[in-house]
Amino acid sequence: MKQTEPPSCRSGLVFVGKNSRGNWVAQEEHGLFGGLFINRAEAIRYALFENGHRPEAVVTAPNGLEIDMGRTPHSSDLAPARANDESAAQRRAA
Repeated sequence: MKQTEPPSCRSGLVFVGKNSRGNWVAQEEHGLFGGLFINRAEAIRYALFENGHRPEAVVTAPNGLEIDMGRTPHSSDLAPARANDESAAQRRAA
């Protein structure tokens, strides 16, 4: 199977666990990526793909895990995007 997206280069730990509805969740500790899955194997597979196949960085959450899609990644992760947004805003203002 061909991979269509590159792994996230700056990912940290990826937590995997079941949410309160019984779905499997995988979420990177800084909120860079995450998703809901039908089983644990798919959540682990996704976590490994996104973190560059580093099994030592995948952690099972023993007390459940709720996905947080509203979380903002750290500002250092957004720095290049903000610089591009600011320059685009300056071009529009000119």
